[in-house]
Amino acid sequence: MFSPEKVSIGLIELPEFGLLNSQGNNWLGHRYSESVLISKQVLLASLQGAGFNVELINLTKGDYQEDYGSFKWGGDKFTKIYLGQNLTTTAPDKHDVWGITNNFSQNREIAFMTIKHFASQGRPVIVGGSDAIASPLEYIAAGATAVVLDKSGAANVDIMGYVLGHTPKEKLSGVMLANGDQPPARPSKPLHPEDWALPSLDTAKQCLGTEFKGLPLPEENWGIGSIFTDIGCDRTCDFCQTPKYHVGYRAMSPERVGQWAELQKQAGAKAVMLSSDQFLGRILKKGGRDDVLEIMQILRDLELAVFWNNGIELKKMTLGRGINRKNADLTPDDELIASLMEWDGNKGCYFAYLPAERPVFGRENYKKLLPWQEHRDIMKAIVRTGTAYIRYGIIIGFADDSHDTLSRLEEAIWDLYEELASVNPHVKFQVAPFSLSIIPGTAQSEYIRQSGLLRFDDPSIFGSIWTTSVDSKHLSYLEIFEWQKRLTQIGRSRYMEDGLALHA
Repeated sequence: MFSPEKVSIGLIELPEFGLLNSQGNNWLGHRYSESVLISKQVLLASLQGAGFNVELINLTKGDYQEDYGSFKWGGDKFTKIYLGQNLTTTAPDKHDVWGITNNFSQNREIAFMTIKHFASQGRPVIVGGSDAIASPLEYIAAGATAVVLDKSGAANVDIMGYVLGHTPKEKLSGVMLANGDQPPARPSKPLHPEDWALPSLDTAKQCLGTEFKGLPLPEENWGIGSIFTDIGCDRTCDFCQTPKYHVGYRAMSPERVGQWAELQKQAGAKAVMLSSDQFLGRILKKGGRDDVLEIMQILRDLELAVFWNNGIELKKMTLGRGINRKNADLTPDDELIASLMEWDGNKGCYFAYLPAERPVFGRENYKKLLPWQEHRDIMKAIVRTGTAYIRYGIIIGFADDSHDTLSRLEEAIWDLYEELASVNPHVKFQVAPFSLSIIPGTAQSEYIRQSGLLRFDDPSIFGSIWTTSVDSKHLSYLEIFEWQKRLTQIGRSRYMEDGLALHA
């Protein structure tokens, strides 16, 4: 009889990735050791809810630094480092099973070193996360016992028992195994976020953060929690991995979101990050708009601030709800926008990452665009609500980008910024021009590789938005980087964030 309570699991938060230039400065600019742990909270709650003894080992905590490679980029030599704790400090036989998560390509080599260490005494190592899902064979080759391919959490409990010799009640699915057996890659019964286990109060406290990419916060040690309110997306953008997860769109009810929010508040949170891929996907279903209003009111009643750190779709803030139909009503839904974005100095939307549009060229690269004038109208409606900080994200470096197209983009965004500043002179607005990054497993990644425009096939480079790795048909990767620096000037007098000051 398998007894989860007799199994100890060590869950690893990878140390932080850094790049030192020839002057010894960290090119990535900012530490993340006090960041909120978003996916770890969900995973910890799941495994603890199943009865396992689980320890979180956060390797970002510490001042240790070690280099593990180098490369040349833009005429300079860069040294790859990891920061936090020495990987070898924790004994690899401390736990029965190890769990490692990696969502980002730039951390892949660090993940491989971590797998090697924790697998060195024969204990099974299970790996999950977006980058592992995209390139599972590489993680198996690095020493992983299994890679979890399921994003819903349905495979997490069964795979832990399986690697210890226990046959699960349900046929194993949603994983890749190193032993040569191959269960179905898709989970037979994906979990719904409504059914995710609630974290214990202690787990919620462990996963709190006290900083976000250098963003000024209202007070020191301002606790930031997280709620992953839904998974999946109704869109199929070619630069995004989410459509590949095949989980559909699944959203928590307002009641369940409220239960998570109350736990974050009890743990000491003053704010919560809402990091879903498509929070407003729920608005497409009957009663979904009311659910959104109810969720936001719950958070306000708890006096919790909100971070839209993963973006929120603007087209779904219209009366037409973002439904792609002829003559859709693109008028801003002012009541909905106020619910999502209003900041009163204490609660509401403290920070929003908002996706920019391409006003003239490059529109074919997006699946959820608004026409430029309607985009401006939505942005003005958001700024009127008093949102404290706005990060306006745009991707540059598409195949057809040129000095001319980027000049027009620059002019359009400057005009938009000046218009927003006239609506609210206190708006803190920063353009974040990300370089095109090939995310493994996406259609865009396949196209770029086939096009011959990829200049650096190294995950430490192409996985970082601040080391351009792709040429366009008209610009070199360094010319695109110069445009990155130039575009960061828009709104920069209002606030700086996350490495932008270093490069500008």
